[in-house]
Amino acid sequence: MKRIAIFADVQNIYYTSRQAYGKQFNYRKLWKKIEAQGEITHAFAYAIDKGDNQQKKFQDVLKHLGFEVKLKPYIQRSDGSAKGDWDVGITIDVMEVAKQVDTVILLTGDGDFAILLDKVKQSFGAETEAYGVPQLTAKSLIDSCTVFNPINNDLLL
Repeated sequence: MKRIAIFADVQNIYYTSRQAYGKQFNYRKLWKKIEAQGEITHAFAYAIDKGDNQQKKFQDVLKHLGFEVKLKPYIQRSDGSAKGDWDVGITIDVMEVAKQVDTVILLTGDGDFAILLDKVKQSFGAETEAYGVPQLTAKSLIDSCTVFNPINNDLLL
């Protein structure tokens, strides 16, 4: 049975799904779809913690599905901008887990991860998949993965 690891860039998926479709991403449907392909041995969801109840409920749903939820505090800068980036954390986790699985699945549209997926294929021989909103996913990410899965209505609430 194929061993699969999932890495979800929660903020990226939330904002791109909302921007493109005005809807929320359905992690339950995603889980069922991936589970049909093999055994999910690792699943991480990376999010920013603003401490509100709605967010807490969403994180509980992710945990119930089987995700380990990793949180960073929401940081508001003095100029009004915000910081909450998980790129380095996701990269470290992918590199640690990739040697233990057959497939690495990344949920993001962020082109910064293209080099990571290339490295995973080259160093570990793992298949790489990405899920992203097609019109908001970097071409470099789409080109770097073994399989690109477009997020469309069948994965939305």
